[in-house]
Amino acid sequence: MSSTARRLAALTIAGALLVAGCANRDQASDQPPGDSFDAATGSEAFPVTIEQAGGEPVTIEQRPTRIVSLSASNTETLYAVGAGEQVVAVDEQSDYPEDAPKTDLSGLTPNVEAISGYEPDLVVISDDAENLVQSLTAIDVPVLAVPAAQTLDDVYAGMTAIGKATGHADEAADLVERTRADLDKIVADTPKPATALTYYHELDTTLYSATSKTFIGQIYSLFGLTNIADPADVDAGGYPQLSNEAILQADPDLIFLADVQCCGQSAETVAQRPGWDTLKAVQNDNVVELNDDLASRWGPRIVDLATSIADAVTKAGEQN
Repeated sequence: MSSTARRLAALTIAGALLVAGCANRDQASDQPPGDSFDAATGSEAFPVTIEQAGGEPVTIEQRPTRIVSLSASNTETLYAVGAGEQVVAVDEQSDYPEDAPKTDLSGLTPNVEAISGYEPDLVVISDDAENLVQSLTAIDVPVLAVPAAQTLDDVYAGMTAIGKATGHADEAADLVERTRADLDKIVADTPKPATALTYYHELDTTLYSATSKTFIGQIYSLFGLTNIADPADVDAGGYPQLSNEAILQADPDLIFLADVQCCGQSAETVAQRPGWDTLKAVQNDNVVELNDDLASRWGPRIVDLATSIADAVTKAGEQN
């Protein structure tokens, strides 16, 4: 598997426990000033403490105004909950939204001095690379860790945590509600094929894939699809490398390419692979060229990914 694709998969799809976002600090509207619930605005006030699975709770004393994000997925969520104006710098992988202040900061090999140069009052990460949390905490910079999602509930918990940490608890609650409702509607509106469809999700040109146990696999499972990579996951890691022969033998109904931008793959290049022109997915024009980012991030654009899957399932189902 290419280093770029494996690094992306490890950061954005690989299993990890997500932040338990609710801080158990919501108070009744008659609480005195200084408590965590602001009755005048109906939103979270400060300080707030957020419990983090697998880590120490993080307390944010004041509403952050200089946020640094070192995670592309979390950058998308920051903007989606309305905290974009508080973001002063994002890492080199954060390319959405386009107006995010992209820098050469890295979430993989973080440079504490470079990060502190932006004078952040909150740093949002997905992975505690090189003991970043300890280093930033030592200089009194709070760090919110929102790791890669394993489930949809993890996605919603991450949105909630980011909303609370940035002073946008209400907006985060709305985002969770909208995302859940949109996904439910997409799935409900997608016709169910008479026979369950099989699929292959490609991470890179060396035929690494993602199984049903991964976050991306669970999105596919919403549509009742059968993953041909599951039998190959002998080490239960979630990302097995398939052989060319195994894919030809499985003959999937659908092929989803998550290596379009990174590796130049397309329906045309797939059809040119030895023997692949015999696959049902190729012959029926059911090779789906995904946006690499949508297929690897756990932020609010999972709705767009689900839409792409729904369209492919509908088309393939009509052919059966």
